[in-house]
Amino acid sequence: MAKKSTSAKQKKIFVLDTSVIIYNHSAIHSFEDNDVVIPITVLEELDNFKKGNDTKNFEAREFIRIIDRLAGKYQGLQNWIPLDFPGAGQFKVELNGFHNLHGPDAEKVFGEKKPDHRILNVATHLRGEYPDRKVILVTKDVNLRIKAKALEIAAEDFQTGKIKDVDSLYSGKTMIEGVDKGVIDKIYQDGSCTPEDLGIPLPVPHHYFILRNHSSSAMAFFNPATGLIERVEKRTIQRITPRNAEQVFALHAILNPDVKLVTLQGVAGTGKTLLALAGALEMRRNFKQVFLARPIVPLSNKDIGFLPGDVSAKLNPYMEPLFDNLKFIKNQYDERDKEYHQFDELLEKEKLLIQPLAYIRGRSLSNIIFIVDEAQNLTPHEVKTIISRAGENTKIIFTGDIYQIDTPYLDSQSNGLSYLIDKIKHHPIYAHMRLEKGERSELANLANDLL
Repeated sequence: MAKKSTSAKQKKIFVLDTSVIIYNHSAIHSFEDNDVVIPITVLEELDNFKKGNDTKNFEAREFIRIIDRLAGKYQGLQNWIPLDFPGAGQFKVELNGFHNLHGPDAEKVFGEKKPDHRILNVATHLRGEYPDRKVILVTKDVNLRIKAKALEIAAEDFQTGKIKDVDSLYSGKTMIEGVDKGVIDKIYQDGSCTPEDLGIPLPVPHHYFILRNHSSSAMAFFNPATGLIERVEKRTIQRITPRNAEQVFALHAILNPDVKLVTLQGVAGTGKTLLALAGALEMRRNFKQVFLARPIVPLSNKDIGFLPGDVSAKLNPYMEPLFDNLKFIKNQYDERDKEYHQFDELLEKEKLLIQPLAYIRGRSLSNIIFIVDEAQNLTPHEVKTIISRAGENTKIIFTGDIYQIDTPYLDSQSNGLSYLIDKIKHHPIYAHMRLEKGERSELANLANDLL
């Protein structure tokens, strides 16, 4: 996408696919002073998406409202009209009747009449109508981008909210070797040291450290409230004991009352959800409710309506991993222990609520500890929406694996979890930990390492 203002002659024309709209309904505001075209086919597809409670349905409805406001200001949408924000370009809806295809007909090339091919033909038509301007198809559908390039149509992914270098994404921790023994002794004796003692002029708030020399080591974090590097002690909660330094740090962040937003990233079996749930249960008396939610991503991208049973029966398969973690914590206690039965009471009294993320939409998140599992399947806009609903005395924990994406239009660079970690890493009420060591079982580790 263009980064600088351009003259009228040099302005590009961006053709948006349906996948871009259901990723971010305000996408048409992301192209600076360039012009934006929506094929009529996209509006037809959005009409099919407008009903339902999934995020894609919400995005479709919001975009339709944006177009409706534009249509209300002008006589029609087939001619260029100005977008309604400062410095913006123009906008129009392009119909399907093409008399000037500047290139091959996609429907004939691919031998099938389908929405994707009509969208390709819009781009081809615009190239013929505006030969002095660059026409670019913007889509999050990888296959459609490949088809476009096969027809020599310029095609791009939607870049807004996309992280450039996900491999260098903030990890939340640093290992420092060769630390002076006197500094480590000071941390154990006084509970803290200064950043200058470690040669760190300005640490990231709530950043964690593993400090080592040849004979001793310590775990610590930078406390922005005191300006000191403070010792982190290993804790057991709900009879769950952290098995490595990253898990110790993750639990410390979850239990820290000064941290209102936590992200835990890691592959399957690293303990993300288990630690988040155990920590939330430990702190439940400080909050009105504990919410545990996850986005529903149906298998093979089929709607859950095809599953048998009522709403509860349809949703249970998607919520089962959350119940598995709760059962694991529950089973740390003997059936004769009162704690064993408290879990059922929390569910019955709705002090602990396990629900699909779509059911949380529109709710006020005040006096709540809210765990969002599988957050890598959210868009940046969805993550922003969730956080923006936080009221007084609310803590939000996002967990996920940015390399295990289950939705077709997201990847490790464009998902909401990666976006959140990258954008908010220096804030004093935020903490992050990347969990790297699988602790589920030797067999699970084998799969993560070699398969």
